[in-house]
Parts: sequence; structure tokens; C-alpha cells
Amino acid sequence: MYAIGFFDLLFQVFHLAIFVVSLYALIEAARTPAPAFPAMDKQTKGLWVGLLSASTLVSLAAVAGMFVFLTILALAVSLIFLIDVRPAVRQIGRSGSDGPYGPW
Repeated sequence: MYAIGFFDLLFQVFHLAIFVVSLYALIEAARTPAPAFPAMDKQTKGLWVGLLSASTLVSLAAVAGMFVFLTILALAVSLIFLIDVRPAVRQIGRSGSDGPYGPW
């Protein structure tokens, strides 16, 4: 009988967390209007959706035990989008009458 060790379980949780982050970033990229990317001097929506799709697939495969060595790359792509690109492209379409908690 194979007993799952503590570190095996820890790595499974780590890979699952990377999958969730990648999936969230993919959904956010798909929801963002395409003209917002070049307007904020970022790469195109198609490139980001493609990169994040690949990241999501790689991280899902890592949960299943394959391509484990690529999960750091998948996490890096997702975090670059969430930390750099997403805040910039979310500024497009906001009006000047928005308060700190949304429109008045």
C-alpha cells in the first residue's frame, strides 16, 4: 500500500493552488476587452489568453503528476498578468465619476 507522505501532499496542494491562480488569470484575460491591451501598451489579448491557457493546462497536468517542472513557469506567467497587466487594462473604461468603492 502506498502512503502519501507529507511532502507529496504539500506539493499536490501547491500544484492545485497554481492551477487555481492560472485559471483565475485566464478568466480575467478572457473577460477583458481586446482594445484595452494595446491602449495600455501591453501585449495583445490573444497572446495573453494563449499564454494563460498553456499555463492552465500545464498546471492542471502538474496536479495529475505530469510536467511538474513547468509549474514555476506557469505561475510566473499568471503572476505577471495579475500583477502587471490586469491592473493596467482595468483602468480602461472607468469613468472619472467613480469613487473609491465604485460609481456614485
